Amino acid sequence: MFEPGSATGTIDTVSSSTDVGRRVSAMSEGMSGSEILRIAGEIRAMTEAGTRVCNLTVGDFSPAEFRIPKYLENEIDNALRHGETNYPPSNGVAALRESVRRFYQRGLGLDYPVSSVLITAGSRPGIYGTFKTLVDPGDRVVFAVPSWNNNHYCHLTGAVPVTVPTSRDDTFLPTRELLEPVIRGARLLSLNSPLNPTGTAFTAETLGSICDLVLEENARRGAGDRPLYVMYDQVYWMLTFGETRHVDPVSLRPEMAPYTIFVDGISKAFAATGVRVGWVVGPKDIMDSMNNFLGHVGAWAPRAEQIATGKLLDAPNEIATFAADLTTGVRQRLDALYAGIMAMQTDGLPVDATVPMGAIYLSARFALNGKRTPDGQTLRTNDDVRKYLLKSAGFGVVPFQAFGVKEDTGWFRLSVGAVSLAEIERVLPVLREAVAACK
Repeated sequence: MFEPGSATGTIDTVSSSTDVGRRVSAMSEGMSGSEILRIAGEIRAMTEAGTRVCNLTVGDFSPAEFRIPKYLENEIDNALRHGETNYPPSNGVAALRESVRRFYQRGLGLDYPVSSVLITAGSRPGIYGTFKTLVDPGDRVVFAVPSWNNNHYCHLTGAVPVTVPTSRDDTFLPTRELLEPVIRGARLLSLNSPLNPTGTAFTAETLGSICDLVLEENARRGAGDRPLYVMYDQVYWMLTFGETRHVDPVSLRPEMAPYTIFVDGISKAFAATGVRVGWVVGPKDIMDSMNNFLGHVGAWAPRAEQIATGKLLDAPNEIATFAADLTTGVRQRLDALYAGIMAMQTDGLPVDATVPMGAIYLSARFALNGKRTPDGQTLRTNDDVRKYLLKSAGFGVVPFQAFGVKEDTGWFRLSVGAVSLAEIERVLPVLREAVAACK
């Protein structure tokens, strides 16, 4: 406790053990922290102690590896110098909303009115806003696992989470067949492609079949029934590789437009995670309600960054040059990881990986569960495997448990936005030795 006159005393803000009342809300008390941030904290402590770690945990870009477009950087500076530092409109600067509309027309063939575009401070407020605008407590929200944070958004809104387990055979994405048994009566279907955490992407056939299921479900509902909506998170749509082509519900099935909410932004396509400019595109009445909600939250992207982003989205040549460089750099890293892991598999080691399709992620399996380490420890859980790889190889990865998967199947997310190609090539032989040492 703080004592008057004490030079070193501090105020004790924690209640005594005699207090019986809960100090935080039931929602807050039941909210779990980020598993990824917990793991990042372990790695940070190791690196501060001098241990070299190939950190494949964070879903971010290191500016040392991937800078934002110079064009965007210059336009942010210009906007700040011109005094663009006051509040933006709650639904976004008009010029940026128009630019997003043109960007979607040009890049995706989607022709939305500007009234259907809502600007947010990155993509997270768009996801939260979609949940809060459409979902009442007790409503059912359907999503596949692994997937990013749907469980937490269900907790925040009081929704009933309906999880659909996927497998490597489905490229960790839901199919019509998997969704059909659980879609009846649901309020929201959450989809993401390319997918965080797996780096896999929908085909036109798979997504089209899911859209047909949604349309059939909405046609079945009566006039007084609330519709089933699809939240389509496509923040990685510009990062696809090889034969993979990004697809979306409305392009495949125009009848999906009244039921689809797109969540997007510049965070991933332009390595601009900290610039915090995102957007939501969907039916005007939904966007109006979401704007009313987010206006009270204050989830506005900064004005200067909005103005600069609008200039960038209207500069297709700048976008094409930057996107080619970013995609090449990301793919080189993913391909190196994939080739190294599959070479281990060829040599009989218990590992696997999915072919890189998009985003900044690789799904990799280290099937060491049940095996013993050189010091005699039995690796029982995915977290045991994670800790072993981190300690023995300086190889930092995130288990699929952080993305809603319950079973210890040995699958992990590897994220390449914050590491160099040289660092990946350095760690692969060390990783091979660590895997081979387990018996």
